[in-house]
Amino acid sequence: MKIKIINPNTTWSMTHTIEEAARAAAGKDVCIEAVSPTMGPVSIESHSDEALAAVGVMDEIRKGEREGCDAYVLACFGDPGLHAARELAYGPVIGIAQAAFHVASLVGRSFAIVTTLGRTLGRAQDLVDEYGFTRQCVAYRACEVPVLDLDEHPDAAYQALLTECQTTLDQCDADSIVLGCAGMAGMCKQLEESLHVPVIDGVSAGVALAESLVRIGAHTSSRREYSVPGTKKVTGILSEFTR
Repeated sequence: MKIKIINPNTTWSMTHTIEEAARAAAGKDVCIEAVSPTMGPVSIESHSDEALAAVGVMDEIRKGEREGCDAYVLACFGDPGLHAARELAYGPVIGIAQAAFHVASLVGRSFAIVTTLGRTLGRAQDLVDEYGFTRQCVAYRACEVPVLDLDEHPDAAYQALLTECQTTLDQCDADSIVLGCAGMAGMCKQLEESLHVPVIDGVSAGVALAESLVRIGAHTSSRREYSVPGTKKVTGILSEFTR
């Protein structure tokens, strides 16, 4: 089985951190390929960043289909380009936010999201509503750590994240914490040991769900919305995406 992990930003050092978490969650017979697109922002912290990143995601899905990948995990908490990716892929495409919400709902009745910057909390709430977890999510919090600081200053970032997670648990009735950034994947186990509650990393959750779906023979539906898009000319710098 081959699962492709797509880090939608172009910071490869973060992709390596994501790859380690993915390999730890995968079965021994699963080949994990972790990549960053050849185009896109170095970090994703805004709607504009997500729009730019989605093009790189689509490009990696196209490559994966040619390479025979069985499933994909989009390793960014905004799930950028998820629906477009599902139009292009035969196998399952899992966004880490959607995966984390599902897993959190299986280990407790409620969860809180703790993410990087406060400006992304609206996007997190939109995804919770879209995926049907509005009742289960009881708090949206940010530790105000830029995404790249998770990679460049991990010790300081961890302390800020730990403090925010503890404050969140003290102030709200959450059974678990959902980490709101793929770059936090390497901090999950240490946080669990300190907080004494389940801490859900979407990368690990996404890999586990993708692997399970492949094993039971589930694939992306090709009916209606996720059917392969028809022939269409694309112009300008995106002309290579002409179908």
